[in-house]
Amino acid sequence: MMQQDPLELEKMIRDANLRPTKQRIALAELLFADGNRHITAERLHGEAMEAGVTVSLATIYNNLHQFTSAGLLREVVVDSSRSYFDTNVSAHHHFFHEETGMLEDIPDSALNVDSIPSLPEGTEISSVDVIVRVSNIRS
Repeated sequence: MMQQDPLELEKMIRDANLRPTKQRIALAELLFADGNRHITAERLHGEAMEAGVTVSLATIYNNLHQFTSAGLLREVVVDSSRSYFDTNVSAHHHFFHEETGMLEDIPDSALNVDSIPSLPEGTEISSVDVIVRVSNIRS
């Protein structure tokens, strides 16, 4: 795991208008240590426990949602019971591997959405997120 500078993480958290608590900095170290990744709250909770960070799953969820609201993460909802948090907040889409539960980036330029239905009155598009579900070919 690549070591993140806690002072840089503290600045990133402050710049996002969040208070840089010890738990928040520790979670940011886990989230952003290995570059872009997709992680569930449960997996981050496990990583925190392994790293000796004492934190409840509810606190993990709260911080992930605060990081998302602040623009540090992007939430990707693959179904009603499963969300991933993506450290890559740039515009892009995803492959979801149904057998493994793995989420994989698709560059924004690799997929074109050519037709969007008429929008409801008084609305505008804030983003378009495409999740392509894939499964292994069975012979």
